[in-house]
Amino acid sequence: MSDFYRLTKTDWDSALRSFISHYTILAPVEEEGHIDYTPIDEEDVERITYNKPKPTTPLKTLLLPVKESLADPSSPENPWLIMGIPACDLHAKSLLDQFYLDPEYPDPFYKNRTENSIFIGTDCHGHQEHCHCTSYGFKPYPTANDDIHLVRHGTDVYVSPVTEKGEKFIEKLSGSTNLSKCDQSAIDWIESKRKETVEDLDEHNKNLPGYEKSGELINASDEEIWKEYGDDCVSCGACATICPTCTCFLLIDKPGLLKQRQVDACQYPAFEKVAAGEDPLDALHKRFSNRYMCKYVWRPERFEELACTGCGRCIEACIGGINKNELIKELANNA
Repeated sequence: MSDFYRLTKTDWDSALRSFISHYTILAPVEEEGHIDYTPIDEEDVERITYNKPKPTTPLKTLLLPVKESLADPSSPENPWLIMGIPACDLHAKSLLDQFYLDPEYPDPFYKNRTENSIFIGTDCHGHQEHCHCTSYGFKPYPTANDDIHLVRHGTDVYVSPVTEKGEKFIEKLSGSTNLSKCDQSAIDWIESKRKETVEDLDEHNKNLPGYEKSGELINASDEEIWKEYGDDCVSCGACATICPTCTCFLLIDKPGLLKQRQVDACQYPAFEKVAAGEDPLDALHKRFSNRYMCKYVWRPERFEELACTGCGRCIEACIGGINKNELIKELANNA
């Protein structure tokens, strides 16, 4: 485990207030039972939620807005300080990086945002009903793609720099706070909470097949189960747009030779319709199964990263009440 440093929550809050003029701070805030990223001003600092899963909006939506003009890939005026990022979203960033930072065709908008952001990952202390990251081999605490790990323990905050950006931020922090290295008891507490959360998730999802097995079941499935579950699908696209790893988008020509990028989803009617009128995904159940094939079969063949990190947002967002985990369990029971 990397070195963790301790400071009081009071000192941490004071430091955040002092950083507001230098960073655009985005952090999870809970309102009416829902947690989501919120731009933080001085009055909002004490409202920030720590170690509680998970923001409704995935990290992807901050880095890739639902709609944006491609006229100017300029950087934001202030760098972003994004706090409270759960491990499921940090792992999803690995796939986004492969897609949008392809060495041959890097996306300048995504690149600028990632390079001008400090990512603060956080441990999940507990889980929501549909969280299933450990079923797919992930941990409910950061292991990749963040610049700083952060854990809150009572009146203390523990921080651990991971990258050079993180180390520079911690240096700034040490200049304005009483920062000290965590003793072994604090490290033991962090490890204990992590183990407890992993065990809880494993027990909660003990009947859910792993990622590779799920892909095999989906690939070998017949059409009937997709018709059965697809009957409840309303083609709203919420599952794809809320997913931290989905990358489909449209390029729309606008007046003045401008282009606009807009999130697209394979659940939308006419998603694959071509000019001649052919549409391989014309039937709803075909669009419905297409997303599962993409997540569990085609993406793993194309990229080195998993295309589902077990966040469960697609289940929570589904207007039709479709639970993908229940579908996969049914496939396993019928195999």
